[in-house]
Amino acid sequence: MTFLNNSYSLVVVLALALGNVAGAAPRRVVVANGDCKDAELSSQTKALYDTLVARPGENVLTASDFVERLFPQPSGSFEDIKRQLEAAQGQFYEARYARAAPAIDEVLRQVARLPVGEARWKLYVDALLLQAVNYRAMGRVKESDEAFRGVLRLDAQYELDPNYYTPSTRQAFDRLRRELARAKKVRLSVQSSTLPAAEVFLDGRSMGQTPLTLEVHAGTYELTLKKGAAVSFPHQIPVQGEETPVLVDLAYEGAISASPFPCLASADGEQGLSHAIRLGGTLGVEEVIVVKLEGASSGPKWLAATVLNVEGGQKLREGGFKTRGLDAPAESLNALVDFVTTGKAQPSVVVAQANIQPPWEAPSAEQAGLSEATAKSGSVRPLRVVSYVTLGAGVAALAGTGILRLAIQKDSQALEQGNHLNANGNVNADDRVGREIVNRMAGKVRIHNGLLIGSGAALATGLVLFLLSPAEAPPPVSVGVVAGPNGAGASLSGTF
Repeated sequence: MTFLNNSYSLVVVLALALGNVAGAAPRRVVVANGDCKDAELSSQTKALYDTLVARPGENVLTASDFVERLFPQPSGSFEDIKRQLEAAQGQFYEARYARAAPAIDEVLRQVARLPVGEARWKLYVDALLLQAVNYRAMGRVKESDEAFRGVLRLDAQYELDPNYYTPSTRQAFDRLRRELARAKKVRLSVQSSTLPAAEVFLDGRSMGQTPLTLEVHAGTYELTLKKGAAVSFPHQIPVQGEETPVLVDLAYEGAISASPFPCLASADGEQGLSHAIRLGGTLGVEEVIVVKLEGASSGPKWLAATVLNVEGGQKLREGGFKTRGLDAPAESLNALVDFVTTGKAQPSVVVAQANIQPPWEAPSAEQAGLSEATAKSGSVRPLRVVSYVTLGAGVAALAGTGILRLAIQKDSQALEQGNHLNANGNVNADDRVGREIVNRMAGKVRIHNGLLIGSGAALATGLVLFLLSPAEAPPPVSVGVVAGPNGAGASLSGTF
């Protein structure tokens, strides 16, 4: 079976900043597929990875290289990087400009790895401004102006604080602002076809939601899209010419995570394999080994591995074995790795055959039981469901009338037993307690009558909908209402 990459055209080539790997390029990458928050899935996938890399000659992309290529992480926390910037600032104030320069460069490199958002943008601006004034103190005016432009190109209204910047520095900053205002801009349009209304970040700063069109200055920007938990790769976008259109598949990129182990979240099997092949192309490997853990919520599960050829978009082979509790037997792991790497099958590994559903894709016992029950009760019919809801509402309203009827009778008895009624059966005007009981009864009667009318209408409507809805075999439905001196009740029962 061949799995082709999801086809979508990029009007602009998205250049990913992929780090260089020492030695030969990795030939394979191992990724989990399923619930990326499942600790057992991550653990079992890592166990297969460890078994694979322990073999001589196997060149497999490491988890750390996976992170570095797709989601570069800072060396420390936000507070750590902020302290590094403060240390570089101290060197600048001490006129140690040559020592401050590389320290500021490292801060900017680390800031670019922080999660996008307002906090990152502010720290980025602070670092750029320090870099600009440090370069100016070193006589490197061209580099200083470039750092200032990094701030102004996304925030043309930014003002330097006169308490921290000299008049000449502020004048240079304002001159660059005027130059940028006169400069020709490029139309940048960003779309996310699979997950619309995603937030767009340029250099870490929020610029709006997709579909988004901006007028920006020519140059290279870091573009990141985010919607909920889905975050795209950081793309280095060269913006140039008249217009630069960008299309990002956030559903694909947002499904990939690197912690605690490289994982691809996908509810659909074929979509998961298609995304895995695309991931292999992004990483520049020849093969992708997709690891799944299937089975019931408790007890033994199937650990399966699928080998995909990236260039041809093909499934090469697939095999698996049943685990024993939380751990995969070492013998079975070794046998599965043998099969994955050489195609040689062993008795402890079940090999998936063409046109035959492998056992790890078959529904579990609890899922099968649910499917059987669904089959017996018929398919889900929306009109039938509405009829059940309407009948239930009618029954509830009818039960309410029974409860109110008992309450009204109780108030009537209170009038009689309390001698609140005169010879004509009325309550005297000066009988305050009797009047309160009568008023209370009147309110209950109004509610009682309303519920009675409403229940009748709901039951009639529900019955009509029930008769009109298609069904292979109409399930028996019974409605019961019980009222007595101690209360009232109602029931709706049947096989739905």
